[in-house]
Formats: sequence, structure tokens, C-alpha cells
Amino acid sequence: MKKLFLSLTVLVSFMLSGCSFLGEVNDSLEYANKATDHINTLKDFAETAPQMIQDAAANGETKEELENQIKTLIEKMEKFNAIDPPAIAEDIHRQLVEKNMIIIEEMNQVMSDGEIILDQMESTEIFTTINEFTALLNQLNELGL
Repeated sequence: MKKLFLSLTVLVSFMLSGCSFLGEVNDSLEYANKATDHINTLKDFAETAPQMIQDAAANGETKEELENQIKTLIEKMEKFNAIDPPAIAEDIHRQLVEKNMIIIEEMNQVMSDGEIILDQMESTEIFTTINEFTALLNQLNELGL
């Protein structure tokens, strides 16, 4: 009877630890998907924004669209920064947050009372910093998540 109880206890312990492991794997995959989506959003902005900046100089509607994109992007970066990453991705998340903060600061500098200052936008490090996210995406992929 004691052996049966001991065996049952050991079996339950293994099952519970297995569930914990599966939870960690699920959290890691979920984080990897969020981080990848976040980086892709930034890359998409970096690809479309330069043309929008040029068009915005002559078109008030394009300028307003660019301003809205920047505001939305700042909100998304702040939301991403607040994510609690799994242990395996803490270092990458810290690097992503640092780069997000640089971009947010730069974006806030080119916005004045909710309106973009176009000539300042072109001279910022926003696009250079966004391009650096590619290396972090590669690191994230190397984790196998």
C-alpha cells in the first residue's frame, strides 16, 4: 500500500512538473510571437515612413496619417515594454525595451503639440534604431521559440 501511494505521489509530481514545463514553453512561444509582431510593425513603419515624410510636406492628409501612425506606434511600444517576458527571453526583451525607449524619445522630439515637425523627422536616429531590431529578431529566432 505504501509503495502504491509512493508511486502515485511520484507520478503526480512528474505530471505537475510537466504541466509547468509546458506552461513555460507556451509562455515563451507567446512572447516570441508578440516580439516578432512588434519588430515587424516597426520594420513596416521604417519602410513606409520615408515616402510618407516626403509626401506629407505637400499633403496635409498624409501628414495627419503619419502623425497618427507615430502616435499609435508609441502606444504599441509602451504596451510592449510592459510585457513580462519569460526567463529565457529576459535579455532580449531588455534590449528591445531599450531600443523602444530610444525610438519613443526621438518620436516625441519630432512631435510638437501632436503635430510632426517633418524636417526634424528626417534627421533622427529612428530609422537606424528600427533597423537594429533585425539583429534582435535573429537572436529571438536562435532561441528556438
